[in-house]
Amino acid sequence: MRISLFWRVFLVNAALLVAGVLVLALTPITVSAEIRRIQAIVLAAGVMIVLVANLLLLRPLFAPLERLARRMEQFDVLHAVRPVPANSPGEIGALERTFNRMIERLETERRQAGARALQAREEERQRIARGLHDEVGQTMTGILFLLKQLAQEASSAQRSALEEAQQAVRTNLEEVRRIAQELRPEALDHLGLPSALNNLAHVFARRTGIAVDRQIDSQVEELEPEVELVLYRVAQESLTNIARHSDATRALLVLSPNGAGVVLQIADDGHGFARPHLERGGLRGIRENALIVGGALAIKPSPRGGVDVRLEVPTKNGR
Repeated sequence: MRISLFWRVFLVNAALLVAGVLVLALTPITVSAEIRRIQAIVLAAGVMIVLVANLLLLRPLFAPLERLARRMEQFDVLHAVRPVPANSPGEIGALERTFNRMIERLETERRQAGARALQAREEERQRIARGLHDEVGQTMTGILFLLKQLAQEASSAQRSALEEAQQAVRTNLEEVRRIAQELRPEALDHLGLPSALNNLAHVFARRTGIAVDRQIDSQVEELEPEVELVLYRVAQESLTNIARHSDATRALLVLSPNGAGVVLQIADDGHGFARPHLERGGLRGIRENALIVGGALAIKPSPRGGVDVRLEVPTKNGR
């Protein structure tokens, strides 16, 4: 039979009270109407003994509640929450089990909501990329051909200005194509994650001048499309952060199998975290993406001097 917390606390205090009464009844200790010094000392010592005993006996009863309260204070929607040990008796054990079920349900709902948001975001990106490619790209290509025709029929002075205009249109057309590619990488759809990451690193290095050391295993186990998309977006966002904030000269991009999962790592040799370190913007987006696929994410200072982002996700056979 399990005794409730209320009755356990009540019985502890009742036992201490009865013990104090028995001490007064069965020992030669007496209390005069006018308390003498020795009697005051004995009473003070008795009170201290009762308080210490009360503390020692009640502390184990409330320790699980304090542990649960600390875990609740540490709860963060962007960090995985470990379940608390649910081995306490009575109401505390029921509360621990309820808390574990609650965080499990929140974890599931958070992943489902994140997956829906990811799908909606990717569909919108795909729509914008298609619009850039089909409408803006074609319009600019038409303008380029028109300028080329005009340059053939123009005078020497006009031809120079038209050639400059052609070059400006070519530059902007390449930028439109690059933006469309970043919005929806065709290589990921047609060639798979390793090829898409290789292309991402190549384009990044060419555009920014930051060398990227690639260690991409082309034989990694096939992943779910959603997982591949998250890994690609995490790599893309990490490289973008390096270009914007790190002042790095080299970066590292790794994709490799690791036991029952796949590991993606991006590191740089830049100046690292600002002090104090707060996860905002890109890093927060990386953590949100990692949670969608149930990945284990670590963001920490890199041995190279910059930031090290490491994401491990389970494969199909490792789930």
